[in-house]
Amino acid sequence: MGWLTQCWVVTLMYLRTVPQRLGASLAAAVGVAGVVAVMVAMLSIAEGFRATLARTGSLDTALVMRSGTDSEMSSVLSLDQTRIVTDAPGVRRSADGPLASAELFVIVDLPKRSTGTEANVPLRGVQPAAFAVRDRLRVVQGRRFEAGRNEIIAGVGAAREFAGLELGRTLRWGDNEWTVVGLFEAGGGLTESELWCDVSVLQPAYRRGTRFQSVYAKLESVGAFDEFKDALTADARLQVKVLREPDYYVQQSEILHKIITGLGTLITLLMGIGAVFGAINTMYSAVAGRVREIATLRALGFGGAPVVAAVLAESLALATLGGLFGGSGAYLVFNGYRAATLNWSSFSQVVFAFEVTPRLMIQGLLAALAMGLLGGLFPAIRAARVPVAAALREL
Repeated sequence: MGWLTQCWVVTLMYLRTVPQRLGASLAAAVGVAGVVAVMVAMLSIAEGFRATLARTGSLDTALVMRSGTDSEMSSVLSLDQTRIVTDAPGVRRSADGPLASAELFVIVDLPKRSTGTEANVPLRGVQPAAFAVRDRLRVVQGRRFEAGRNEIIAGVGAAREFAGLELGRTLRWGDNEWTVVGLFEAGGGLTESELWCDVSVLQPAYRRGTRFQSVYAKLESVGAFDEFKDALTADARLQVKVLREPDYYVQQSEILHKIITGLGTLITLLMGIGAVFGAINTMYSAVAGRVREIATLRALGFGGAPVVAAVLAESLALATLGGLFGGSGAYLVFNGYRAATLNWSSFSQVVFAFEVTPRLMIQGLLAALAMGLLGGLFPAIRAARVPVAAALREL
């Protein structure tokens, strides 16, 4: 009988006897499932946050900030500088003028619906062209704010997560009272976590004079970006940083993505150690109960390698079962679950949905296989080293 045939025969025999040790086998599989579920759930937070920011913006929209800044919060642009930006070559124009919006970004406090605790929420002052620049934005309830009035519209994500954003509600921020007049959607991106108002009203309310923080410009085409960027960076009157809008928001996600990924990996490793020890105990018990079987097989001419392969196959099968259950459970419970977290770049809340992606499911299954391999390796080696003569005396 060839080596591969021996491996196949012994492996089938071992797998058929798993129901005889159902309790211990399920315990090992459940341990692996728990680790995979926690791993996939944790990493789905980072994936959901990154996906929300990646869905924000379009390639034919450019963002201009002061040079040397990483976010709008730390940028400052004068009125004259914003006019130079809006008049730059490559900016799309309509009958009403350039499709560019000079904007101001401040933080306001609102209580979370779930806990009642105060949270930082972004309030963005925009110019009229902002609605043409963000062409995916749609008011779904109420109406747009009117220029020159203390009115705001709220993203549906913000309205869902924070209290006080119902239509007709009045809120006080800065030196003004603001009335909520509309709710909007924006393709599921970061913009849905924001509140919008007229920038000319927001500036005096926060005593910002004629200062802005950024300019969003709709370009004539995706290919017009380089012309637009080169014109601004070469202008001696400006010291600005020019990015495509999606690139900016992807950069914004990096800090939180690294934090959550690192934390999720650490928790997975710590829990995985426990799951590996559980698998080792299960497989050692299985080997101890099969000493006579193993000795009989060895006496019949079976080698040690098929025994090792069989023990590892059983361990990997239990780990695969646990990985599939853990990943599926994480998908059913967490995929699409909505939450809000702090954007470390702007120190404001971002509303997003967890995303359990196929890549995360595969990572979870690979982690389960690694635990199964480690959990079965030492028991497999022990099984292959069982003294045949000593074991046969127990028959």
